[in-house]
Amino acid sequence: MYGKAFAPEYQGPLTTLSVNSSLTDVLAAGTEQLRAAERAGRPGEAARSGLAVAEAHRRLGRVEEADRAWKASYRAARTAGDTAAMAWALWSGGTLARQRGAFPLARRLLRLAAELGEHGGDVVVRGYSLAGLAETGRIQGDYEEVGRLHEQLLAEARRRGEARHTVWALEGIAQMHRNTGALDTAYALFQEAADIAARAEDRRGHAWALRGLADVVSVRDGDTERALGLLSEAEASCRAMQLSGALAYNHKMRGNVLYRAGRHPEARAWYERALEEFRAMGEPRGEALSRLGLAKSLARLGRDRHETATELADLARTLERIGLRHARDMVARAQEELGVGADAAAGAAR
Repeated sequence: MYGKAFAPEYQGPLTTLSVNSSLTDVLAAGTEQLRAAERAGRPGEAARSGLAVAEAHRRLGRVEEADRAWKASYRAARTAGDTAAMAWALWSGGTLARQRGAFPLARRLLRLAAELGEHGGDVVVRGYSLAGLAETGRIQGDYEEVGRLHEQLLAEARRRGEARHTVWALEGIAQMHRNTGALDTAYALFQEAADIAARAEDRRGHAWALRGLADVVSVRDGDTERALGLLSEAEASCRAMQLSGALAYNHKMRGNVLYRAGRHPEARAWYERALEEFRAMGEPRGEALSRLGLAKSLARLGRDRHETATELADLARTLERIGLRHARDMVARAQEELGVGADAAAGAAR
């Protein structure tokens, strides 16, 4: 049985904040408590308030502010000798690094966070850090490497009755099944995640689960209108909580659904919107995926064949450099779908 979802990253005097609090509210409350702790010379409290500030900035897409905030939180925690708070700051920094596409740095920070969490006796930050490592590997396409870790973390979350972490693990496993073609399994897992998130009042987790369901419904069933309806429901939660990244991925998925339905002008508009949003927040993975969708839409709308080939070849190099194997395979499939594989190879050689 799962209890109500909570946000362990909101600590100290901020534990009263809900997992569904708007990020501007979190940022305002966190900044106020951080300043008060600094004035009072309480570095431990400053570290934990600063963690909420860092996470609010990160989720709002304010990369530079988030980077400064997690580092300040870590320094304050180190001054206070608070090992667990140091682990939480490193978790935030590792999560931000993954968001920015700096995967080696993300792995390094998250491993350190897991180690410090264990030394500090904080099983939650250890679990979140291991989850971050698993998600990093999954995003890069290392399914065999991180599949077992996802299953292990899911079992631990179920055992503790921790709804938010259970939802995260279910969604990660579901995404791997979706990407490898096991659509029925993916649908069942996304649906379970959506049900648990709804009962636990985890709007963020629920929004991501609905996005996953929309993807599967579009691919497996060809039910465009239901998929768009699921995305609209998810978007309402994203807007209420001001989840910039989740909203951009929602818009990118809307482009995917419309592209599959052959509604290419509409798909192009949504890909362009998502691309602008990802660029504003410095999110290279989302930017690359939006570029891919946009290139495919433009090709279907009559774009010059050579321009399409050149764009896809450049995307392939970009994704190879970032280290996104699954996304690189998506580009290869797009080259085959659009019949520009040979042209792309020639363009890459030039």
